[in-house]
Amino acid sequence: MAFFTLSSVALFQKSHHRSWNMTKLSEIICGRRPLVVLLGPTAVGKSRVATQVAKYFETDVLAADSRQVYRGMDIGTDKPTAEERQTVPHRLIDLVDPNEMFNVGWYRRVAMVEIERLYGTGRLPFVVGGTGLYIRTLVKGLCPAPQADPHVRAGLKKLRDDRGRDGLYAELRRIDPETAARLHPNDEPKVMRALEVYRLSGRPLSAMQTEHGFHETPFSSLLIGLERRKETLYRRIEERIDWQLTHGMVEETRLLLGQGYERELGAMKGLGYRQVGAYLANECDYAEMVRRFKRDTRRFAKRQMTWFRSEAGVTWLSIEDNERYERTAERVIARIEEFMGALGQQKQPAALQQAF
Repeated sequence: MAFFTLSSVALFQKSHHRSWNMTKLSEIICGRRPLVVLLGPTAVGKSRVATQVAKYFETDVLAADSRQVYRGMDIGTDKPTAEERQTVPHRLIDLVDPNEMFNVGWYRRVAMVEIERLYGTGRLPFVVGGTGLYIRTLVKGLCPAPQADPHVRAGLKKLRDDRGRDGLYAELRRIDPETAARLHPNDEPKVMRALEVYRLSGRPLSAMQTEHGFHETPFSSLLIGLERRKETLYRRIEERIDWQLTHGMVEETRLLLGQGYERELGAMKGLGYRQVGAYLANECDYAEMVRRFKRDTRRFAKRQMTWFRSEAGVTWLSIEDNERYERTAERVIARIEEFMGALGQQKQPAALQQAF
């Protein structure tokens, strides 16, 4: 079934004079490397809107979600449904098993491959997600920190086993207080990565990031953020968690544990799996598990918005409580068409004029 009525599509075509082909990018436009990003906090409605936008532009959805990269973690990470994947291809999900290492550097590499593939077929790269660091490194580059080292990582795991998470965090506060100040003490993967960078390079991660500045411009980027009233977003979070728990979240977590994916794995410490894992280990009852799940997800959404608000250049669209997904998608499409129209009207450099 079409997501847009004929009148909706006709309205866009009538009201926007295109200097670019809606579904097929010219070599010149591809040379300007357009990239559209749809971002926002968890449960704001990105996935539903993105599927409709991607269908309109006949392109793929490139996920920017640090949890959807794990295979077998479907309900808890709110992956697109089979129907959504059939309607529009979704890339950059199901990349590794839950016990495999994955970081922002690896994400950027595989994402760049997908982006270049889309340019090669004349399609618009369309990134959708809520992992702010993934999006930042795509749009602004990645600071040249050393790659992960299994021997250093093993030493840090021993430190964690001996001194606990608090010991890890205390060590980070000692050697890199700036990075420690922006990380939660329980965010073990990021705390451990910052410690690893220091042990490998002798320099704080914060100093490397300041030096890099995230000023690279590999793309002509349009960042569109979706937001809702706090009360509405929190209600949607609770409703989604209720849906997850009644549609197999506990069973999915039990299956993962039964397959040997221990609770100490970074993937299993993600929202939902951590709380359900505690329930399955009889560390809390069901009601307490639900309370923690909802509380921690609300806090996570707040941290996401704090991150995104600090990013320059985001065009924010506020979604009304009674606004249909189709209407939000139309608003996003209009912004993208304005962006692409302006990109198509940019004066072409002389070298490019001769080349084409």
